[in-house]
Amino acid sequence: MALSNEQKKAYRAIGHTLNPIVTVAGNGLSEGVLEELNRALDDHELIKIKISVGDRDVKQAVIKEILRITGAEMPQQIGNTALLLRLNPKAKASLSNLQR
Repeated sequence: MALSNEQKKAYRAIGHTLNPIVTVAGNGLSEGVLEELNRALDDHELIKIKISVGDRDVKQAVIKEILRITGAEMPQQIGNTALLLRLNPKAKASLSNLQR
């Protein structure tokens, strides 16, 4: 699913107030990190993550792998912070960052 510029703008506006809830650091994409990413995407649909893994090439490879494994889209990336989106039609309105 490719996002239009208008959709990206709307998601970036929502994501501006969010804090990173998952951090990918020196250990990389461990099983626990992937489980937490999937849980957060299922519950919140739109999340902000922090990636502190080294140089730019490694960071881009980690982000690409996260997007491939989770099936999420990335409306925005600034430095070590990325905004991830995976729509969930069964998300609880009280948890979803999109339905508030």
